[in-house]
Amino acid sequence: MKLKISNLSKTYSNGVKALDNLNLEIGTGMFGLLGPNGAGKSSLMRTIATLQKPDSGSIEFDGINVLENQMELRKILGYLPQEFGVYPNMSAEDLLDYFARLKGISSQKERTVIVKQVLEVTNLYDVRMKNVNGYSGGMKQRFGIAQLLLNNPKLIIVDEPTAGLDPAERHRFLNVLREIGTNHTVIFSTHIVDDVKELCNEMAILNGGKILNQSTPKAATAELSGQIWTKIIEREALEQNEKDFNVISSNYNQDNTLNIRVYSQEKPNESFVQAEPQLEDVYFVALKKDL
Repeated sequence: MKLKISNLSKTYSNGVKALDNLNLEIGTGMFGLLGPNGAGKSSLMRTIATLQKPDSGSIEFDGINVLENQMELRKILGYLPQEFGVYPNMSAEDLLDYFARLKGISSQKERTVIVKQVLEVTNLYDVRMKNVNGYSGGMKQRFGIAQLLLNNPKLIIVDEPTAGLDPAERHRFLNVLREIGTNHTVIFSTHIVDDVKELCNEMAILNGGKILNQSTPKAATAELSGQIWTKIIEREALEQNEKDFNVISSNYNQDNTLNIRVYSQEKPNESFVQAEPQLEDVYFVALKKDL
């Protein structure tokens, strides 16, 4: 199974160019789409999910011309948008049964089996009789995954799913995605670098509607070997250091000093020490080069 996106462009009526001649190929497994807010991630997700049409370009998945055969894709698509969920006063079990009927599973016996399966996969079986509108944020996101699994989709799209979750809920949610990602094509859109580092075997960095970098997290990090440098400065010195060096990020220390990270092919000066590159460095370097 492969998703192939070719020369995809989309400009909204207000003049914002959300997708700019974008090209991307995605195979089976977890694929991380990393980019800041406003980068075009949600526009790309909605376009792949057939919720909006591009101005030009093509999308193919597993032999399906997505833009010409939208209903064929929808039969094998699972989609969790960034904003999911106005819930009626129904239990998770009853609501999933309702969604299963909407997805064309007419047999009560089949629905009972599939609903039990998706509740177990998302670790919600023990709270299946609880109303979904009383779930925590993380439980609601896992319920979102449960509903998209009902039709056993080949292609799964999740858009910013961990935003706003506490660390424990985020961990549980990522574990669910990790479990389903081995047998499906899963596109995981996020601005959180750690989510991609923990979860995805392939990734791309998107900004301004363009792909800036496509690689594996390991290979992308290795490419920066010997090019990341760090030193501790007083916070008042940050502005001058940003003028003098290619500062890609800075973090406060407990004593209110700053640890800056600089991207340079050579040692900037004797005050710097070489640092092990991290995926966050890959992200910031790509965005800096795009300025």
